[in-house]
Amino acid sequence: MRGPGFLESIEAACPGAVVGSQLEALDPWIEIAPAMLADVCRWLKTAGEPRFDALECITAVDWFEPDAKKAAKVSWQPHLELVYHLWSTPARASLVLKVNLPRWSGDVAGHLPELPSVTGVWRTADWHEREVYDLSGVVFTGHPDLRRILCPEDWVGHPLRKDYEMPLEYHGIRARCFRSRLFPHPDRNFRTRVPPVANRHVKPHRRRPTDH
Repeated sequence: MRGPGFLESIEAACPGAVVGSQLEALDPWIEIAPAMLADVCRWLKTAGEPRFDALECITAVDWFEPDAKKAAKVSWQPHLELVYHLWSTPARASLVLKVNLPRWSGDVAGHLPELPSVTGVWRTADWHEREVYDLSGVVFTGHPDLRRILCPEDWVGHPLRKDYEMPLEYHGIRARCFRSRLFPHPDRNFRTRVPPVANRHVKPHRRRPTDH
Protein backbone atom coordinates (compact mmCIF):
# COMPACT_ATOMS: atom_id res chain seq x y z
CA MET A 1 0.00 0.00 0.00
CA ARG A 2 2.90 2.33 0.65
CA GLY A 3 4.37 4.05 -2.38
CA PRO A 4 3.20 5.87 -5.50
CA GLY A 5 1.73 2.72 -7.06
CA PHE A 6 -1.16 2.74 -4.61
CA LEU A 7 -1.98 6.38 -5.41
CA GLU A 8 -1.74 5.69 -9.12
CA SER A 9 -4.25 2.86 -8.83
CA ILE A 10 -6.70 5.20 -7.04
CA GLU A 11 -6.21 7.87 -9.69
CA ALA A 12 -6.75 5.33 -12.46
CA ALA A 13 -10.04 4.23 -10.90
CA CYS A 14 -11.18 7.71 -9.78
CA PRO A 15 -9.43 10.42 -11.84
CA GLY A 16 -8.90 13.67 -9.94
CA ALA A 17 -9.72 12.15 -6.56
CA VAL A 18 -6.33 12.45 -4.85
CA VAL A 19 -5.53 15.96 -3.58
CA GLY A 20 -2.60 15.15 -1.28
CA SER A 21 -1.01 12.26 0.60
CA GLN A 22 1.56 11.08 3.13
CA LEU A 23 1.89 7.32 2.86
CA GLU A 24 5.09 7.14 4.88
CA ALA A 25 3.46 8.54 8.02
CA LEU A 26 2.79 6.35 11.07
CA ASP A 27 -0.87 6.53 10.02
CA PRO A 28 -0.73 6.75 6.20
CA TRP A 29 -3.24 9.28 4.90
CA ILE A 30 -4.66 10.45 1.60
CA GLU A 31 -6.59 13.67 1.05
CA ILE A 32 -9.58 13.14 -1.23
CA ALA A 33 -11.59 15.68 -3.22
CA PRO A 34 -15.00 16.00 -1.49
CA ALA A 35 -17.08 15.15 -4.55
CA MET A 36 -15.07 11.94 -5.12
CA LEU A 37 -15.22 10.59 -1.58
CA ALA A 38 -17.95 7.98 -2.05
CA ASP A 39 -16.41 6.68 -5.30
CA VAL A 40 -12.98 6.29 -3.70
CA CYS A 41 -14.41 4.55 -0.63
CA ARG A 42 -16.39 2.12 -2.77
CA TRP A 43 -13.26 1.30 -4.78
CA LEU A 44 -11.16 0.83 -1.65
CA LYS A 45 -13.66 -1.67 -0.28
CA THR A 46 -14.52 -3.65 -3.39
CA ALA A 47 -11.68 -3.38 -5.91
CA GLY A 48 -8.56 -1.97 -4.28
CA GLU A 49 -5.61 -3.96 -3.02
CA PRO A 50 -5.73 -4.33 -0.10
CA ARG A 51 -9.48 -4.12 0.34
CA PHE A 52 -10.64 -2.02 3.27
CA ASP A 53 -13.65 -3.83 4.62
CA ALA A 54 -14.18 -1.74 7.77
CA LEU A 55 -14.79 1.88 8.65
CA GLU A 56 -13.60 2.41 12.21
CA CYS A 57 -14.65 6.00 12.80
CA ILE A 58 -15.21 9.45 11.30
CA THR A 59 -13.82 12.51 13.03
CA ALA A 60 -14.38 16.19 12.25
CA VAL A 61 -11.75 18.79 13.15
CA ASP A 62 -12.75 22.45 13.22
CA TRP A 63 -9.76 24.47 12.04
CA PHE A 64 -10.88 27.78 13.46
CA GLU A 65 -9.29 30.23 15.89
CA PRO A 66 -11.94 32.31 17.68
CA ASP A 67 -9.38 34.71 19.15
CA ALA A 68 -8.76 37.47 16.59
CA LYS A 69 -5.15 38.09 17.67
CA LYS A 70 -4.25 34.42 17.47
CA ALA A 71 -6.14 34.00 14.20
CA ALA A 72 -3.94 36.65 12.59
CA LYS A 73 -0.87 34.50 13.27
CA VAL A 74 -2.02 31.13 11.92
CA SER A 75 -0.91 29.99 8.47
CA TRP A 76 -4.15 28.26 7.47
CA GLN A 77 -7.63 29.44 6.53
CA PRO A 78 -10.63 28.35 8.64
CA HIS A 79 -12.07 25.06 7.42
CA LEU A 80 -13.39 21.68 8.53
CA GLU A 81 -11.30 18.55 8.14
CA LEU A 82 -13.05 15.18 8.12
CA VAL A 83 -10.91 12.15 8.94
CA TYR A 84 -11.98 8.61 7.99
CA HIS A 85 -10.12 5.70 9.64
CA LEU A 86 -10.28 2.54 7.52
CA TRP A 87 -9.14 -0.99 8.27
CA SER A 88 -8.32 -3.96 6.06
CA THR A 89 -8.91 -7.23 7.88
CA PRO A 90 -7.18 -9.46 5.28
CA ALA A 91 -4.05 -7.27 5.13
CA ARG A 92 -4.19 -6.07 8.76
CA ALA A 93 -3.49 -2.57 7.48
CA SER A 94 -4.97 0.83 8.26
CA LEU A 95 -5.54 3.86 6.08
CA VAL A 96 -6.73 7.39 6.81
CA LEU A 97 -8.73 9.46 4.35
CA LYS A 98 -8.97 13.22 4.82
CA VAL A 99 -11.47 15.61 3.28
CA ASN A 100 -11.36 19.39 3.65
CA LEU A 101 -14.57 21.41 3.60
CA PRO A 102 -15.42 25.08 4.09
CA ARG A 103 -16.85 25.82 7.52
CA TRP A 104 -19.95 27.24 5.86
CA SER A 105 -21.35 26.44 2.45
CA GLY A 106 -20.82 29.41 0.13
CA ASP A 107 -19.20 31.25 3.06
CA VAL A 108 -22.69 32.01 4.36
CA ALA A 109 -22.82 31.60 8.15
CA GLY A 110 -25.38 28.99 9.14
CA HIS A 111 -25.32 27.17 5.78
CA LEU A 112 -23.82 23.78 6.57
CA PRO A 113 -21.31 22.21 4.15
CA GLU A 114 -22.27 19.01 2.38
CA LEU A 115 -20.42 15.77 1.70
CA PRO A 116 -21.54 12.50 0.06
CA SER A 117 -22.56 9.80 2.53
CA VAL A 118 -20.65 6.52 2.59
CA THR A 119 -23.43 4.54 4.27
CA GLY A 120 -23.84 2.67 1.00
CA VAL A 121 -20.25 1.45 1.34
CA TRP A 122 -19.98 0.74 5.07
CA ARG A 123 -23.19 0.40 7.06
CA THR A 124 -21.38 1.56 10.19
CA ALA A 125 -21.11 5.02 8.63
CA ASP A 126 -24.76 5.57 9.57
CA TRP A 127 -24.16 6.52 13.22
CA HIS A 128 -20.71 7.97 12.58
CA GLU A 129 -22.13 10.47 10.09
CA ARG A 130 -25.04 11.30 12.37
CA GLU A 131 -22.59 12.12 15.16
CA VAL A 132 -20.53 14.41 12.91
CA TYR A 133 -23.70 16.09 11.68
CA ASP A 134 -24.94 16.57 15.23
CA LEU A 135 -21.75 17.86 16.85
CA SER A 136 -19.83 19.47 13.96
CA GLY A 137 -22.50 20.49 11.47
CA VAL A 138 -21.80 18.59 8.25
CA VAL A 139 -24.68 17.43 6.04
CA PHE A 140 -24.13 14.00 4.47
CA THR A 141 -26.11 13.85 1.26
CA GLY A 142 -27.70 10.47 0.58
CA HIS A 143 -27.77 9.45 4.24
CA PRO A 144 -30.89 7.34 4.91
CA ASP A 145 -31.77 8.95 8.25
CA LEU A 146 -29.68 12.05 8.94
CA ARG A 147 -30.75 13.46 12.31
CA ARG A 148 -29.15 14.26 15.64
CA ILE A 149 -27.88 11.35 17.67
CA LEU A 150 -26.62 12.91 20.94
CA CYS A 151 -28.31 16.31 21.25
CA PRO A 152 -32.10 16.75 21.26
CA GLU A 153 -33.70 17.23 17.85
CA ASP A 154 -34.54 20.88 18.56
CA TRP A 155 -31.06 21.75 19.84
CA VAL A 156 -29.56 24.88 18.28
CA GLY A 157 -26.02 24.78 16.94
CA HIS A 158 -23.25 22.20 16.85
CA PRO A 159 -21.29 21.87 20.12
CA LEU A 160 -17.89 20.86 18.69
CA ARG A 161 -17.61 23.96 16.52
CA LYS A 162 -15.07 26.30 18.11
CA ASP A 163 -17.38 29.31 17.78
CA TYR A 164 -20.28 27.46 19.41
CA GLU A 165 -22.08 29.34 22.16
CA MET A 166 -23.88 27.45 24.90
CA PRO A 167 -27.55 28.53 25.02
CA LEU A 168 -28.58 30.51 28.09
CA GLU A 169 -31.55 28.21 28.59
CA TYR A 170 -33.23 25.16 27.13
CA HIS A 171 -37.00 24.71 27.52
CA GLY A 172 -36.99 26.98 30.54
CA ILE A 173 -33.95 25.34 32.15
CA ARG A 174 -31.21 27.91 32.54
CA ALA A 175 -27.64 26.92 31.75
CA ARG A 176 -26.64 28.33 35.13
CA CYS A 177 -28.68 25.57 36.76
CA PHE A 178 -26.60 22.91 35.00
CA ARG A 179 -23.39 24.38 36.39
CA SER A 180 -24.75 24.76 39.91
CA ARG A 181 -25.92 21.14 39.98
CA LEU A 182 -22.65 19.78 38.64
CA PHE A 183 -20.44 21.96 40.86
CA PRO A 184 -22.44 23.06 43.92
CA HIS A 185 -19.24 24.26 45.65
CA PRO A 186 -16.98 25.71 42.95
CA ASP A 187 -14.44 26.82 45.57
CA ARG A 188 -13.77 23.21 46.55
CA ASN A 189 -11.92 20.50 44.69
CA PHE A 190 -14.68 18.93 42.58
CA ARG A 191 -12.71 15.69 42.27
CA THR A 192 -13.38 14.93 45.95
CA ARG A 193 -17.13 15.17 45.49
CA VAL A 194 -18.80 12.02 44.19
CA PRO A 195 -22.51 11.30 43.70
CA PRO A 196 -24.21 8.91 46.14
CA VAL A 197 -23.91 5.26 45.15
CA ALA A 198 -26.75 2.81 45.71
CA ASN A 199 -24.46 -0.22 45.66
CA ARG A 200 -23.97 -1.36 49.26
CA HIS A 201 -20.66 -3.00 48.36
CA VAL A 202 -19.06 0.35 47.55
CA LYS A 203 -17.24 1.93 50.48
CA PRO A 204 -18.50 5.39 51.47
CA HIS A 205 -16.44 8.32 50.29
CA ARG A 206 -14.17 9.83 52.93
CA ARG A 207 -13.61 13.55 52.91
CA ARG A 208 -10.13 14.89 52.61
CA PRO A 209 -8.87 17.56 55.04
CA THR A 210 -9.12 20.13 52.24
CA ASP A 211 -12.91 19.65 52.18
CA HIS A 212 -13.34 21.47 55.51
